[in-house]
Amino acid sequence: MRFLYLLLLLFIPFATVKAGQSVKLVPIAKTKAKAVLRTDSSVVQVRHFDAAQLARLKQKPDFRYDEEASGPSLWTRFWRWFWHLFTMPKFKPETNILFTVLKYFFIALGIAAIAFIILRLVGVDVTGLFKRKPADASVPYEETLENIHEINFDTDIDKAIAQHNYRLAVRLLYLRSLKQLNDAGLINWQIDKTNAAYIEELTNPEQREAFTVLTRQFEFVWYGEFMINNSAFQNISALFGNFKQTLS
Repeated sequence: MRFLYLLLLLFIPFATVKAGQSVKLVPIAKTKAKAVLRTDSSVVQVRHFDAAQLARLKQKPDFRYDEEASGPSLWTRFWRWFWHLFTMPKFKPETNILFTVLKYFFIALGIAAIAFIILRLVGVDVTGLFKRKPADASVPYEETLENIHEINFDTDIDKAIAQHNYRLAVRLLYLRSLKQLNDAGLINWQIDKTNAAYIEELTNPEQREAFTVLTRQFEFVWYGEFMINNSAFQNISALFGNFKQTLS
């Protein structure tokens, strides 16, 4: 019974279709929207190049690209040649010896040039190293052995001026100012004291400032080995005279 029921369900779909009759599929019609051409109504702003600005840019070297590249300078070519010496091949023994001599010569020359520049930058008179000092520039006073109480300042200063030894005259003026300060009780002179120590001992601001200027002048002339003329010495001597008046 169950089997007959299944057969009935299997043949029911075919009962409605006649033999030889074909099934037609009817497509669903699709409607297409018509294309509409839209007109662009926006305003177009036409831009132009600023002729004046272009002219200014043409005058600037940074915007010149058509110039021919210049060759290396003489300085650049010299250094190229110089460093090329150290890479030259050694062909013959005699060439090798000559190359070695030239090599160390230029190395020594370069070191000397660098040393000269450094000495000039720090203020050293290099030309004075090769000059012979005059006989009257000899100093009879040793810095560490001077005793201001044993020096005849007036006589020795006049003698130094007569010999045009103005450096020594400035030193004697400075030593005399130390004696004047010591005699006035403003400093306690000792042979091993520094000039800066004497400046610190002065309590009067005016005297301290004046003596600081004198110390600077003295150290510049004496320790800097600066040869001064008569005119410069007279100006320095006037400073010492003005300082002496502040002690009275």
